[in-house]
Order: sequence, then structure tokens, then C-alpha cells
Amino acid sequence: MAATKPISPIKASTQSFIEIANIVDDIVLMKDNSAAIVIEVGAANFGLLSEDEQAGMVAAYSSLLNSLSFPVQILILSKKIDVSNYLNYLDLKIVKQQDTGLKDRLKSYKEFIKSTIKKNSVLERRFFFVVPFSSLEMGTALAGKQVEPDYVVTRAKTSLYPKRDNLLRLLAKIGLRAQVLGQQALVDLFYNLYNPSATGRAIGDIDAYTDVILTG
Repeated sequence: MAATKPISPIKASTQSFIEIANIVDDIVLMKDNSAAIVIEVGAANFGLLSEDEQAGMVAAYSSLLNSLSFPVQILILSKKIDVSNYLNYLDLKIVKQQDTGLKDRLKSYKEFIKSTIKKNSVLERRFFFVVPFSSLEMGTALAGKQVEPDYVVTRAKTSLYPKRDNLLRLLAKIGLRAQVLGQQALVDLFYNLYNPSATGRAIGDIDAYTDVILTG
């Protein structure tokens, strides 16, 4: 009888390879005591602008980047648009519509949307500025040592909030809408980054979770 090969216990999980330690308010804490703040920037209809307006926006954006006295990371995420909720909305309108002519038009419109999505890759793009906080900003004496998370958060906010406000002001000057991602939006963002799907998935209210969010 062949001996059964012993099964080695699992010594590590996916969480061991994720650099994020926690998210407090709008601060992303890393395991190495560094941190970051994430700002999402709205897109501009660049193709609809005149040549002079395009040149002006490019010059303004270039001037913005050159005026920064701190490092930033620019992140662009692309994913297919999920139109399932919109199709469900159309189904409700079709059911409630009493006029036969309008009902047929709504059905035709729904089929047009479905065929367009199937034939073409309709993408949604999101743009982010990530402003980092290095653990070295707390002093070299703390480098590589265990530091209380509350202390890191306090120091990170002191360093990042002025940079955040400055970047928001500069973006507003060139006509770009921007918002700082809070805890709920950050959890949703990183969940979908580490659990990629075709269209992304929405996370419920994080305060309702009583355990670590995992996927099967």
C-alpha cells in the first residue's frame, strides 16, 4: 500500500503579499510605514476642443506638473462599461409603458445598446493622482522599526493634506474636476484591483462587514 503523502499546511495567504496594511479615513497605510492619498480626476472632452483650446490645456497641464514640489504617481485604469443596470432600467420602463408604439421603440433601443456593446469594446477610463508619504519623512531613527499606526496616520495627514489641497487647487484652475477618495471609495478601488473582473464589482457599505473581505 502506497504511503499517503502528507499535506503541507498553508503558511501564507494572499494578504501576505499585499503591501496595504489599512485604510484610515482617506489615508492608505502601507506595511513599511509609508502612506498615500488618492485623488480621482474627471476626464475632459479633449477631442471636442478647438486646436487653440487643446494647446492651452496641454500647456496648463504641463505647467501644473512642473510647478509641483513633491512627487506624484499618475494612474489610469480602463475597464469595460457595465450596462446591466441600465438594461434593467429599460426593462422596467418597457413593462410599465402602455403605449404600444413607445414600447416597441424602447425594445429596439435596448437591442441597439446590447448589439453596440457586443460589437465594440466600450471602455470606462478613470484617472488618479497618487501622492505618497515616505516613512523617511518621520525621521531616519524610525526607519525599519515598528511604529504605532495612529502616529503614522497623524504624520501622514500633516504631510499629505497641504499637498492634497495644493493639487486640488491647481487642477481646478485648469478646469479639471477632482475629488479625494475616502475609505469606502478606496476599499472599492483596491478590491477591484486585486480581484479583477470584466466590468468590476461594487462593494457594499464597509461598516456592514464583520470580517475580512475574501473571494471564493
